[in-house]
Amino acid sequence: MRDLLVRCLFLSTVLVPVVSADTPSLIVDSAPGYGELGYELPDIGSYNLPSLGQATDGMVLDTQGRKQHLFNLFGSDYVLLAFIYSTCSDVNGCPLTSHVFYKIKSAMKQDQALAGNLKLISLSFDPEIDTPEVMTLYSNNFRYAGNAGDWRFVTTASQTDLNPILAAYNQDVQREVDSEGNPLVGYSHVLRVFLIDPKKQIRNIYSVDFLHHDLIINDVKTLLKQSEDQVTNIKTAANTHQASKLSVPGDDKRGYEQSTYKTNSLALELRQGKAADLISNAMNPPLGLPSIPVPENNPLSREKIELGRKLFFDRRLSLNDTFSCAMCHVPEQGFTSNELAMAVGIEGRSVRRNSPTIYNTAYAQLLFHDGREENLEQQVWGPLLARNEMANPSVGYVLSKIRQIGDYQGMFEAAFDGRSVSMETLGMALASYQRTLVSADSAFDRWYFSGKTDSISEAAHRGFKLFTGKAGCSSCHTLGEKSALFTDNRLHNTGVGYLESMGIFPEKQTVQIAPGITIDVDRSVIERVGEKPPNDVGRYEVTQNPHDRWKYKTPSLRNVALTAPYMHNGSLSTLSEVVDFYDAGGVPNELQDPLVRPLNLSKIEKADLVSFLMSLTGSNVDALVADAFAAPIGDIGKGDPSWVHGTEVEVR
Repeated sequence: MRDLLVRCLFLSTVLVPVVSADTPSLIVDSAPGYGELGYELPDIGSYNLPSLGQATDGMVLDTQGRKQHLFNLFGSDYVLLAFIYSTCSDVNGCPLTSHVFYKIKSAMKQDQALAGNLKLISLSFDPEIDTPEVMTLYSNNFRYAGNAGDWRFVTTASQTDLNPILAAYNQDVQREVDSEGNPLVGYSHVLRVFLIDPKKQIRNIYSVDFLHHDLIINDVKTLLKQSEDQVTNIKTAANTHQASKLSVPGDDKRGYEQSTYKTNSLALELRQGKAADLISNAMNPPLGLPSIPVPENNPLSREKIELGRKLFFDRRLSLNDTFSCAMCHVPEQGFTSNELAMAVGIEGRSVRRNSPTIYNTAYAQLLFHDGREENLEQQVWGPLLARNEMANPSVGYVLSKIRQIGDYQGMFEAAFDGRSVSMETLGMALASYQRTLVSADSAFDRWYFSGKTDSISEAAHRGFKLFTGKAGCSSCHTLGEKSALFTDNRLHNTGVGYLESMGIFPEKQTVQIAPGITIDVDRSVIERVGEKPPNDVGRYEVTQNPHDRWKYKTPSLRNVALTAPYMHNGSLSTLSEVVDFYDAGGVPNELQDPLVRPLNLSKIEKADLVSFLMSLTGSNVDALVADAFAAPIGDIGKGDPSWVHGTEVEVR
């Protein structure tokens, strides 16, 4: 009798809405999922679906009564998980979910990409009535939608098995009662359907107002496209040596915000140093670069390069022996600092600008963001003497200190034909090392300069067309017939400096408190507890010409995928943010460069531009990083001028 009652309830409350869904006018106040979608969907792949948290496993029963883990049903596919019960009488509740799943399952019959990557799971939260036999009856009503294996109807053995699943998915289910408090057949609950990816991350949650088969299919296809693009990029990188295995964090902290986080630290053997032939790299630049300009009075030699390399990584060149050039220009972070918007110097002193990369700095005609120096020999003294960088009090102090360090004895004389350390020879040595850090032979170079058509993706092809056409990027980031530096070596006002100088900030600022975890903080709080940003008017500080306000140097785009964050103040964290900034026309001001204008790019065009920029990573970056790993580290030791006497222990 009970089975018959269940069948009657099931047929009257579930089957009728599904049949009548093709004629939604018969349903009063029906949910949007029964009719046509009332708005136009965005292009597939043009938007992101960030993780909303981790899905949770649990023990369930299939229609055969077999106990198994929910995650086993998920497999390695995308999953739509719905919570239902067979006796539901609310047409905009469980029957709506089943109707939408039916429409999706029908679409899967015609679409192999969906059919091969998506599973539908309807889980009952009424184990007392919804036995495996009842769930079998329920599923039979949808057998015309195609292969039953892609839509599973499951229940649980008991309320004890069910409760942790409901709690994990924030499903508050209450038994309905009559006026006297007696339990009824129905339940009160909030309808939610979860879209879960193969890594068991929740990527979207659909409620009644947003539960529509067209919307869900669009979301699934977007995730599939982004996954395919990622695989393509990885394959392209592997085939073209585009990817850098060393220009990455030791542990990138992906998924750190999840309770299931496990470290994915790189094995130490992958970060072992290996000396490179730096002088050959400089004298025979990789594909895509011209010959490097070398001053007549400072020709390259192996001795100078070795000496400059040692100086670059030596912490003893700072006032208190704690800070080297490499601590702002970190080799595995694109010879910049990926972790800081603006640099931090000795003793944590704030520096008001971002650390520029020194990849391909050999070609720079202007140095520093404001272009105040014109050659590397002179440039090195800026950070050595700056109070908030390496903080040495004078040129003489630096030179005197190096003369007293034992392991530099004879090195300057060997590199400079008997000349000892001086302001000139120190600058020459450091400049010589920096000139060897030339990097190209990127996927783009192999396509553009060697004609290898399969070196870059179709998206990168389209991005390059935008770069040199509609977007106008190549007006400042120039390239030639035989080589490309991707900079005009000039200075421009894009509006970034103006925005900061005028104190134009949003009311709230997103602050990262841990990897993957951010909060929005009121500007008033930041101003109350934080250090006020120093004034910065760019090139004007050098020339005192009012027309030079907020002008900064055009950086090269080579290896730009490795050198985040971007702009002179590190205010843009990703390449996508940079593209968005220029698409909006920068920040208008009375001195803004006329080349910066609104572009009106579509989301796909923006993504294509980023794909092109990703293709500019040189094939030799790992060799240069590994060479840096092999460089000697100048830590203070016994005998150095700053050694504290009396602390050493005599061993007898």
